[in-house]
Amino acid sequence: MLGRRRLLEANVILPTPEFFPDTYKKDPESAEMIFRRVCKYMGVDRNRIELEIFPDETEELRAVLPYWQGNSGGCAGFYSHNVDDSNGTKEKMLVAIRSSQLNEPLLLVATMAHEIGHVILLGGGLLGPGTEDHEPFTDLLTVFLGMGVFTSSAAGHFKQWQDESRYGWSIQRLGYLPQEVYGYALAKFAAGREEEQPEWTKHLSTNVRSYFKSSRSWLARNKYYVAMAKPIG
Repeated sequence: MLGRRRLLEANVILPTPEFFPDTYKKDPESAEMIFRRVCKYMGVDRNRIELEIFPDETEELRAVLPYWQGNSGGCAGFYSHNVDDSNGTKEKMLVAIRSSQLNEPLLLVATMAHEIGHVILLGGGLLGPGTEDHEPFTDLLTVFLGMGVFTSSAAGHFKQWQDESRYGWSIQRLGYLPQEVYGYALAKFAAGREEEQPEWTKHLSTNVRSYFKSSRSWLARNKYYVAMAKPIG
């Protein structure tokens, strides 16, 4: 739908100062700077979208409990698209991000990339909201447009923390694809671009990098094999 050129010309965005040079302060202003960059990297006009941060009740619980453990997926963000009924021409696209994402820049970028993917697919009329697999399809789009290092890492993100009186851990699994699928999708991405030993793979999480390597080996042995897609889940 987007054309092979988008695949070939996409820059692989990495969690490095080259791509995110701004000082990050875990506040809405910093989130806005990141949002502008992610929009630019994915070829979307920032001015077409409203960005909002909505409160996260989980953060309130973590602040008062002496010990916290969590295993969460949930809604890290959401997208909505409305047309003003008064004249039928004014569009309003909204991307909203859960406030806890401000504490984890990597997850924040991944969430933004996914929601901007909705802007491209749903806002662009390429898919309808009733399309059964539009959420995993949107995660695949982030790989196609060079944001896969972030979204694949967010598919299984472990965090452990401790202060003077409290400690805890959490595992966040954002998105709709498992790490195995991300590894295969990234291998297909590299193969489509004829990248044999891409430098960006060193930024992948351990599990995703392992799945990437095994998928790359399989693709090299089965260049002309066509696999039929099966539903995910």
